[in-house]
Amino acid sequence: MTNEEIRPATAADVPAVKAVTDAAYHHYIERIGRLPKPMEADHAANVAEGKVFVTGEPVIGLVVLEEYEDHLYLDNIAVHPDARGQGVGGRLLRFVEARARALRLPEVRLYTNAMMWENQKIYPKYGYEVVGRHVDGPYDRIHYRKRLD
Repeated sequence: MTNEEIRPATAADVPAVKAVTDAAYHHYIERIGRLPKPMEADHAANVAEGKVFVTGEPVIGLVVLEEYEDHLYLDNIAVHPDARGQGVGGRLLRFVEARARALRLPEVRLYTNAMMWENQKIYPKYGYEVVGRHVDGPYDRIHYRKRLD
């Protein structure tokens, strides 16, 4: 696999999925005052359910996707800090959109923590629009969608 390819994660990838997720989100712990939700995920279960796609050898980026009747939900996108600025995140977002189209789903949805302001600058650049803001327990979340017309 080249660093350009994106493939379904396997059980052997679970430690890398956890490591990349933890590395990508660790700096947010102090800012939001708790572990970001992706760091608490059951990575093994997500991989076993076919929700996780990875890129890089070793793994440098990943997405966790959930299919719904009317949209594809991007539960997590993570890029290892050592790979930032190399276009990995953009490549992963394009993959998500291509996957939604292949599944004949009209839009991609996601949310980010309101304290992760870096993300709030990124998603609009890729055509995502804010559709709401909701507090879910201790998490203040900004919800986005991208229509794939």
